[in-house]
Amino acid sequence: MESRNDEEAPLISASGEDRKVRAGKCYTRDVHILSISFLLIFLAYGAAQNLETTVNKDLGTISLGILYVSFMFCSMVASLVVRLMGSKNALVLGTTGYWLFVAANLKPSWFTMVPASLYLGFAASIIWVGQGTYLTSIARSHATDHGLHEGSVIGVFNGEFWAMFACHQLFGNLITLALLKDGKEGSTSGTTLLMLVFLFSMTLGTILMFFIRKIDGEDGKGPVGSPVGLVDSLASLPRMIITPLLDIRMLLIVPLLAYSGLQQAFVWAEFTKEIVTPAIGVSGVGGAMAVYGALDAVCSMTAGRFTSGLSSITFIVSGGAVAQASVFLWLLLGYRQTSGVLGTAYPLIMAAILGIGDGILNTQISALLALLFKHDTEGAFAQLKVWQSAAIAIVFFLSPYISLQAMLIVMLVMRDFTVEETHFTSSLLFQNSLSRNSLRFRRHNLVPEVYTVI
Repeated sequence: MESRNDEEAPLISASGEDRKVRAGKCYTRDVHILSISFLLIFLAYGAAQNLETTVNKDLGTISLGILYVSFMFCSMVASLVVRLMGSKNALVLGTTGYWLFVAANLKPSWFTMVPASLYLGFAASIIWVGQGTYLTSIARSHATDHGLHEGSVIGVFNGEFWAMFACHQLFGNLITLALLKDGKEGSTSGTTLLMLVFLFSMTLGTILMFFIRKIDGEDGKGPVGSPVGLVDSLASLPRMIITPLLDIRMLLIVPLLAYSGLQQAFVWAEFTKEIVTPAIGVSGVGGAMAVYGALDAVCSMTAGRFTSGLSSITFIVSGGAVAQASVFLWLLLGYRQTSGVLGTAYPLIMAAILGIGDGILNTQISALLALLFKHDTEGAFAQLKVWQSAAIAIVFFLSPYISLQAMLIVMLVMRDFTVEETHFTSSLLFQNSLSRNSLRFRRHNLVPEVYTVI
């Protein structure tokens, strides 16, 4: 395990010449481009996903379930694909799955949505592993080149990315609110125009992705052109999947990874369908999710600025979990649909609080994986997507068959378990760091005494 000093103290030596700012690339440009590209792509996909269960009914629910099952299995091999392709190429290829999924919504049927969902599962796995690998790599390079605290740079870069990413809910759903209209007998109009606008936005995002720079030395990282290297990589695939799960640190944070997917799926599958739509209509889903995205963005940026190490991550995650628990308890014990201003305000307030929790979780989990798994970044982010997508798939498949109350109880139990497990993980790593520091102290102080006696 890494010692607590590795997680809390500056990770770059700061003595003598090393204290001076070294000349090197400025990677903030690439963070800006990556963030804007994801915003353009996901404002379209996110808004389309929010509408799947309300506009496409059972087809939309099953399609999303298939998508996240595919996502889960493809995430097991995503780290190998990213290593072979390089993170930039994986990011570019990953955008194609989102484009095809939104295009399939122009003619939604089992023959268009199911294949698009299966392919998007693969595309999503490589784009997210590529994103985590790329952002962590440039954060470390930026810290090294400029003599900065590595943990803080990782927090700031992740804060900017996730804040911009969270804005996709704001802008995408405002577009939905403007273009989608409630029709007669629960129907909607303007869907085709909406999807065409989304495809245009995604095309711009894909083009922009070509302008991020490749990571230094990445060209030699994956032996794409070598048959022997490819065979070796495929032979090592089982080890790459299993090895992260042999690390006690990964096992301890699995509940946190799963809960992050669970709470997202709850918003997409249950909250929009059971709370927002009955209160303010299908067109109101866009407004509620815009509020969700706005608070998500603000909290992502804020939480990223306060991230410095494991103790800060534990504290911030606990705060976000408490915020979300308040909504779950409200829905379980006291919420009743009403008319008038309060009937509209209640879903928006809940959306805001849920957005706060999601923004905190996204930023802090990415920073946690970057700090704990420096030598296997791809594998760590692949595990994140495996557990997230598994939890999301379960929610989408179970959604038609279980009540809202049952889902809320599951959410509360999982939230409590996650918080306890996060605190236990932090305490265990702290005790481990004390043991290692004590051993180092004895070595440095006892060895000279032995030579004195001799």
